[in-house]
Order: sequence, then structure tokens, then C-alpha cells
Amino acid sequence: MGIRFDAAGQYTYQICPLCKGGQSKERSLSFHVNQNEKLAIWRCFNFECGWAGHACILDILFLHFIYLMLAIKLCVRYLMLLQVLADAGPTQDRHNKVKFSKKLSEETLRLESLGDELINYFAERMISVEVLQKNAVMQMVDDKNVIAFTYRRKGEIVNCKFRSITNRKFWQAKHGERILYGVDGINEGNTIVIVEGEIDKLSMNEAGILNCVSVPDGAPQQVSLKALPSKKQDARFKYLLDCNLDKASKIILATDGDGPGQALAEELSCRLGKERCWLVTWPKKDEVTRYKDANEVLVHLGPDALRHVVEAAELYQEKNHIEDLTFS
Repeated sequence: MGIRFDAAGQYTYQICPLCKGGQSKERSLSFHVNQNEKLAIWRCFNFECGWAGHACILDILFLHFIYLMLAIKLCVRYLMLLQVLADAGPTQDRHNKVKFSKKLSEETLRLESLGDELINYFAERMISVEVLQKNAVMQMVDDKNVIAFTYRRKGEIVNCKFRSITNRKFWQAKHGERILYGVDGINEGNTIVIVEGEIDKLSMNEAGILNCVSVPDGAPQQVSLKALPSKKQDARFKYLLDCNLDKASKIILATDGDGPGQALAEELSCRLGKERCWLVTWPKKDEVTRYKDANEVLVHLGPDALRHVVEAAELYQEKNHIEDLTFS
């Protein structure tokens, strides 16, 4: 009600909560609680207001109790909303500098070993259980149709990409780092193969090419026309810096054969150094088209053919120079 009182049996004069004392801001409200504290009466003597009334003290106290409970309920909901927002957090900040207290694990992500349905899904793509286990590919506990590609550094999960086989949607863990998929399994001093997706990385492993990683989030639609940013400002390709490929003397780019895949190869070569980058040429499917990626070659031509494609990769600068002459 907006009325206060200090002691029963006394009259108090207050600012009326309705008229606020009028223009003069006077204490025009007379308020009285009888001696036994059972009844309260009030009247505003501002002629423009005249608010008056009476009420049982118990009713007033009950009303205040209701207001208090509503206030507590709103506070609890607000705190719950803050917690939800904190848990959702940004999937990735611009420069990968945000640190999260929630540690990713098989338990927090609710992961389990692959079931028969997803094992059969991979078998149709010529990927064996052995390769899946070696790469710690799992599935969601709550949805058996969702693949979980675990990104690990020194054995610990730092990110996880999910893929539904029913609607082909992708998403990543909310607190994940963007690193190369499979970085734990490579020898940095040797030749490294970079592909465009997790399944292509598994396909390379099936062909016996173990020193292979995949970029974490696909390819750009086209090559950027802007000047190459500094390493600290290169947010999209910061995973290259974090995974440290400086020791690799030869890097084979086996990105997809479509436009975005070729754009990704160009962006990677600019950052890794064209002088140590080699580019695969996917074999022809027919007179017009070529196979798109590593998994297509594995499925249709087999592991030996895929291995041969990688071994036949050409130096990036020379290959692009020959193609430029061909189309000029």
C-alpha cells in the first residue's frame, strides 16, 4: 500500500501514496492503527485527493507477505536466467581468449560409445570400427542418431562437433575451442595432410594416411580480397596458430574439389606458406565431373586409390601456375 506506521494507538502523517502530497508535497495522509493493532484507518486531507479507507491489519500483513513472495519468486527466476545465460555462453569469442570454468568431458557432454546404427552408417562410408575407436568418435546419450566428433588435445576433450544423420545438421559444444580435428594424432615434423571435414579425416586414416587433420568449421565461400591479417587478428584461422604446424616441412591440402574447398586451400596456403604446400587433384568421375573429396574416393575407388591421389599431389605454386596458363 505504500503506508508505514511505527506504533499502535498513534496518528501519523505521511505523504499520500496516491496524490504524493499534491503540488505542495505536504504530509496530507492521516494514518491510525487502533490500540489492539487489529484495525487501520486512513484519510488524505488533500482536497484534490480525499483517499480514505480502513482494513484489517492481518489482511494488510497478508498482502505484504504476498508481495514479498512474488518479489522472491522474481529474484529466483532472474538468477536462474543468469545461470542459463552463463552456461550457454558464446560458443567462441573473436580471438579465442574467453576461458570457461565448465570443463568438457564425456560426462558433461553426455556421450557414449557408438551403437550399431551409427556403426552401420560409417560402414556404408567404408570407415571401420577400428578407425572410429582410434579417433574417439562417439554418440549422444539422448539421441542415438547424433554423431559426436571429439576434438582432443593431450587426451582431453576441448571441443565436440555434433552431426545428426537424420537432418544433416551440425553444431558444436558451447564451451569448445577451435582446433584442428585429430591434432593429437599427428607427428608435426612429418608430412601433414589437411582435409575439410571429420569424415574425410577418417577416410584418410582408412587409406593408411595417419598424419592427417581436418579444419574445424568448413570452408569460406570465396577467397577474401582483403589483405592478410596479422596472426593475432586472424580470428577465423586462429586454429592454425594454436595447433603449431611450423615444424611440418610438407603440407598436403586435400580440401574439397568445389569452389569453397579451393578457396579454403588458397587461404590455408597463404598462411602456411605456399612453398611447403601441395595440392591434391581428385580423380575424374566421368568426362565432366570429378570426385569431390576423400570419402567419395574411398567409397567408389578404394583405399589404394585414395592413397595414390595424396601421393600424386603437386606443389601448390606450380599447380596453380599451370592452371592459370591453361585457362588464360
